[in-house]
Formats: sequence, C-alpha cells, structure tokens
Amino acid sequence: MSTAERLTSLVGALRTHGVSIGTGETVDAAQAVEALGFADRERLREGLAATLLHSPAQRPVFDPVFDLYFPRGVGAPDTGPADREELRERLARALAANDETLMARLAAEAVDGFGGYGNSPSSDGWSSYQTLDRLRPQTLLARVRDDVRGQQGMSGFTDRLLEDEIRRRIEAFRALVAAEARRRVAERRDRDEIARRAVAPTTDRVDFLFAGKDRLAELRRTVQPLARKLATRLAARRRRAARGSIDLRRTLRGSLSTGGVPMKPVLRRRRPARPELVLLCDVSGSVSGFSDFTMLLVQALHDQFSKVRVFAFVNRLDEVTRLLEHGAADAEGLGARIRAEATLTGWHGSSDYGVALGEFASLYGDALSPRTTVFVLGDARTNMSDPNLPAVREIAERARRVYWLNPEAGAQWGTGDSAAYEYAELVEMHECRNVRQLSALVGRLLPI
Repeated sequence: MSTAERLTSLVGALRTHGVSIGTGETVDAAQAVEALGFADRERLREGLAATLLHSPAQRPVFDPVFDLYFPRGVGAPDTGPADREELRERLARALAANDETLMARLAAEAVDGFGGYGNSPSSDGWSSYQTLDRLRPQTLLARVRDDVRGQQGMSGFTDRLLEDEIRRRIEAFRALVAAEARRRVAERRDRDEIARRAVAPTTDRVDFLFAGKDRLAELRRTVQPLARKLATRLAARRRRAARGSIDLRRTLRGSLSTGGVPMKPVLRRRRPARPELVLLCDVSGSVSGFSDFTMLLVQALHDQFSKVRVFAFVNRLDEVTRLLEHGAADAEGLGARIRAEATLTGWHGSSDYGVALGEFASLYGDALSPRTTVFVLGDARTNMSDPNLPAVREIAERARRVYWLNPEAGAQWGTGDSAAYEYAELVEMHECRNVRQLSALVGRLLPI
C-alpha cells in the first residue's frame, strides 16, 4: 500500500466515525507527511492529528485508526515462544522504568504468544482480551510500586500518587496490547473493515443501550458543554421567532403607496412566552442510562423554560423534579437516587407503559396545558401488557406537542413486546440512540 493510499484510507476510516475531514485538510495532511517523513512515527502521528482533527474528543478514535494504517511493525516479532513468567518479569521492569519502547515490544510478544486463537498455525485471530487475561498485568501493581520505591527512596506518604501513576502505565500497556491485536488481525483481513468495526466510536456516537459504566461517565461529563451549545441554539431560534411572521393584509395595504410593490413587509409581533416542558422517563434496565443523561441535559437547560417537571417510572410513576434540582452536583448518582427515593414499581419490577402513562394522565393532568411540550423517553417495550393507548391519546390532546424519543434502532420497533408503532400512530416517535441524535432532536424539537 502506497503512502497516498494509506493516507486516503486513514481519512476514509475517520469519516466513517463521524470526523468531518474536507479536501483541504487531506491536502494539508499529505504535506505534513512529506515534511515529517517516517523516521519518527510519533511525530508523524501528532502532525496528522494537528491537520485532520477538530477537537480533543476525536483523539480516542484517531489514535487506533492511525495505528492500523501506519503500524509500529509488520508481522510477528522476532522472538521465540513466550514464557509467561519471564514475560511478566520483563514487563514489571519496563513498568517500573516507564520504558515505553520496551512495553510496546512486550505487547507484541504477548499477543503473539498468548493472544492467538483458532485451529491452525495460520489462524488470523488474535484477542487482546485473551492476552491480558493470561498475562494479568494488573496484578503487578504492588511489585512495581515496591521496586520504584526502592529505586527512588520514596517514603510511604507518596504511595497513593505512585500507585495512580503505575495504574496509568498499566492502562497504557493494555492499550498497546489492544492496538497490536488489531494490527495482527488487520494484516490478514480487510484493514478498512477492522478500522470501521474494531475501533470504539467517539462518545457522541455510543449507543445509550450498549454504553458501559465508563462510557456513561464520559457522557455525563459532556452534559454541561452540550447544554451551553443547545442554549445558544435555542436563544437564536427564539430571536428569529420573536420577529414574527409576515402580516400579508397589512403588508399589501402599505404597498399601495408604492404602486403595489411590498417594499416594507409588516410583521405580526409575537408575545414572548417561555414554554413549559414535561419529561416522562422510563428508568428501567438499560434504558435508564439514556433517561438519566436526558434528564441531566434538560435540567441544565431549565432556564430556557418557564416550568420543567420530570416524572420517572418503571411500572408506577412518580414526580422526581425535586431530585433533579440538586442533581447537577452529583450526576453519577442521579439514577440511584431516583430509584431509592421515588415510587417506581408496584407488585413486580418490569416495565409497564400502560399503567405508568395511565397514572400520569389521571393523577398529573394539571401538568398539561396548551403551552406544554411533553417528551416521553423509553423503548416502548410493554412486556406484553396493555399499552393503554387511550391515556396517550388524552395526553396528546391536552398538551401542545408530544414527542417520543426511542433509544432503540428503528429496525427493532414493533418486534417482540415493542408497541412503538402503536404509540407512533398517536405521537411523533423519533429514534434517539446516541448523544449526536439527541442533541439534533433537542435542538430541533424543543419548544421556543
């Protein structure tokens, strides 16, 4: 593969992960490659990152993709069969010395010795998980700590900082193992396909339903910056809307003085009135991560509305607005606090949209008015119970707008116990699987 092909393939892979790269940036990257050369791989990495990326948030995608198209090496390492204990011994010394070059070499040896799977010597399967499970680098922490303390004469009060630094080095080694396993697989399979499928997406493209604990924590950290961006967008929409629409009759009447040419359009002035917002949030199972994030986002935008009320449910519904008022300081504990302090379940613990929506319509009808926009957050899976369409119809009739944000892929709607299509006949239902889709929908659908 030529340098030009590597670069264009790198750009193509980054684009599939949502990184916007234009022709000009690609030309700048080519000039960076020509100027920097290949002698210093890390300098080349930084040069391409500087020309192709737009924010630090894109770096976790760029680095593994770069490693695939500009790999550290080719083929297997020039070493014999790896001995587990001997490799752990060398790894402990490399971690203690923070020798990144040696750690990269040991990562290659570890994948080659412990990461292969399949039935033939020419198997094209390598697993970073299998490698790390057999090598268990995390168990070296205490040993490396004692070695570093002995070498540098550190006293006990620095142990916490030292352990944090050693954990960082172990995580760096784990990342090297993952990169090496991807490289070995990519050499025998379709490199472009591996770049698309084996590299974790940026945070704003992670599916809410499949986000692990670490990714959900990353998402929570994006709430405030995203809220500021959306607030600016909503303020701009409100300013445009405040100008009002054209009053055709008064415009034509005024045009009589110019021979019928409407030189000065007359606008109908709108009375500024901040809308009200109601959230109905399913907080059961994997849907809870999506609901928690959206609740935090709306809470951060509360100044844009005259009133915000939030209700959570599993199969019983309870108002949790009071809990959200202090939620920004402890975003990670919001879901646990809601489940501990609100009444969300009755005699069973499964979702029941019919009962929950019926309770809202009968007990909290005062939350609805012609100024109210309602957002329902959930996957519309009823566990084969009655979806209670009359309650949804009543909510839609009493509110100004009702939108349903569904974190499941549209292809899954209507399968199994999903009542998505039944609800979609009464209210607008939108697929909302990740932060990118959520921010686009919130910016477009939130009332002004």
